[in-house]
Amino acid sequence: MKDWFEALQKREQIFISAGGIIVLLTLIYAFIWFPLDAGQNALSASVSRWEQSLVALKPLKNIQVTTSTSRAASTGSGQQTPVVIVDQTLRARGLDRALQRSQPTSGNGIRVEFENVAFDELVQWLGDLSRQYGMHVTSGTMSTNTQASPGRINATFTLERA
Repeated sequence: MKDWFEALQKREQIFISAGGIIVLLTLIYAFIWFPLDAGQNALSASVSRWEQSLVALKPLKNIQVTTSTSRAASTGSGQQTPVVIVDQTLRARGLDRALQRSQPTSGNGIRVEFENVAFDELVQWLGDLSRQYGMHVTSGTMSTNTQASPGRINATFTLERA
């Protein structure tokens, strides 16, 4: 092969050498660089997906922590009566001003009546009662007050501890 190459003219030797270098670079690219680059791109995309998943799961971590602390709070509040629980939580949320009447219904229940209360605050309060104290609405009514501003309602609920 060496004799064949040396028998070629100088111009042909340069052409063959340049072609050999191009073929060698193409083989290096096809069998070394391209697989490594594709693997790096796949890993980069995988890392991006994992980062997006972590961002999406971060709020759930807070919910888990809140839930576990809620369970701890609910086990500690097992001795409190529904009247005490409702009174404390209403004062904490500032809803005690809208409370018209609260009346115990049974050992584990209470009936509460609100007038001109903010709907969103009331729903958040009910969620707190459910998560932290295991109290759920067994019956209730809500109505709009024609004289009240938008977002305010009159409501009556019967709450019982599960």
